[in-house]
Amino acid sequence: MYEKHYEPLLPRTKFIMRLLSHLLTGVIVLAISLGIGVVGYHGFEHLSWLDSLLNASMILGGMGPVNVIQSAGGKWFASFYALFSGMIFLGVFGILIAPVFHRFLHLMHLDEIGDK
Repeated sequence: MYEKHYEPLLPRTKFIMRLLSHLLTGVIVLAISLGIGVVGYHGFEHLSWLDSLLNASMILGGMGPVNVIQSAGGKWFASFYALFSGMIFLGVFGILIAPVFHRFLHLMHLDEIGDK
């Protein structure tokens, strides 16, 4: 997917396209994760769709739930969704930063190749 260390640096326009594709991937992962949370809160806690969206968004954003969880199933779901959301946050951050980090490493390696 990425250029090899001996290949030239990707042109800026193609790099921006790569950034946008990673951004789109991150947004898709977040949207699916948010959908899981909304359906879970709606199903387990019988919250309205809007309240389910609010709770799922707050958990996914790292803030915590807004409504008090009443049912045992809701508590199980909220626990696992909070852990899942933490991992999703780290994963999406990795997806977004990967092209920038790769380009930085590639630039450093190009200087090394130029010296030889």
